Amino acid sequence: MSAHSTTTPVHLRVRAGLRKPHNWLQLVRFAAVGASGYVVNLVTFALLVHAAGLDYRLAATGAFLVAVTNNFLWNRRWTFRARDGHRNTQAARFLSVSVLAFAFNLAMLWLLHGRFGLPEVPAQAIAIVAATPLSFIGNKLWSFAR
Repeated sequence: MSAHSTTTPVHLRVRAGLRKPHNWLQLVRFAAVGASGYVVNLVTFALLVHAAGLDYRLAATGAFLVAVTNNFLWNRRWTFRARDGHRNTQAARFLSVSVLAFAFNLAMLWLLHGRFGLPEVPAQAIAIVAATPLSFIGNKLWSFAR
């Protein structure tokens, strides 16, 4: 990490990053990987809730673990092309960002389903979309930072 990136406030780094076409391409790739993780998450969640009969909170946790593995592998290899970084450090950071985004996801799921009565799968679909920006920024600026 350069001295510039450690002294410049995050909001200014984000603003400068929005002006670079490469970052927009990364966002599109992140969204494509996210779409695959979204499908993996929802299919796993639906199977765990409906076929396995798990409580929606446990099902969300299981779905998260499957999807986060899928997303780490694809984001490292394709989105951020971070094969030169230390895989274990990147994985730990990716998992940390993902856990924070998942906590936000779980809070949204509880709010939408537990509080407002939206069915589990649509509530999970909305919660995932709401947590995605947190995940992208955290992974871009920390997990896979060069």
